[in-house]
Amino acid sequence: MEIDPELLEPSLRYKLLIGSVVPRPIAFVSSLSPQGVANLAPFSYFNAVGHIPLALMFSVSLKPDGSEKDTLRNVRPPSEGGTGEYVINLAIESYAHQVAECAEPLPYGESEFDYVNLSPAPSKVVKPPRVAESPVAFECRTLQIVPVGQFHVVIGQVVHLFVRDDVLGDRNRIDSDKLGAIGRMAGYEYCRTGDRFEIPNGFPKPAES
Repeated sequence: MEIDPELLEPSLRYKLLIGSVVPRPIAFVSSLSPQGVANLAPFSYFNAVGHIPLALMFSVSLKPDGSEKDTLRNVRPPSEGGTGEYVINLAIESYAHQVAECAEPLPYGESEFDYVNLSPAPSKVVKPPRVAESPVAFECRTLQIVPVGQFHVVIGQVVHLFVRDDVLGDRNRIDSDKLGAIGRMAGYEYCRTGDRFEIPNGFPKPAES
């Protein structure tokens, strides 16, 4: 089947996208309003940008009424009314239900930390708190926000990392089993990251026919 996305309703494009681009890592973003209220929200349009400098990106949609979500308002630089700082926590299996619950909208000024009973912990460099239960937390400062239609791609530089001692092995290698990260599939489905396989370096090439 050949498909022109411009001929599809947005809801159908969405289904094709989230059903095909899988699994998607989940950025569990904690931010702080200028008034000092902590916000926590998951975003599965999320990935690494690069490591020189160490940078991450996530994409935020607008609300149905066209206004900005709390996270986007908070991570904007101070000149645009935000704080310009945030923390990307990992989405892990032990609090997967809380990750999903944080996708539900709360009135601006109410904290999801209280709503889902997760613990805020002080960050080292930025003002927004990290999720204490997260095994890894990336403290970020906003580098750039790129509008793309009804979405905004937030690019941030990592200025500090928290890594729980038990997940960090030799040579700064993360123990994937102890990490327990989850990914987003389509609809209400998530996936675990415990089923993995290796492709050894220098594996034999297929014989030519």
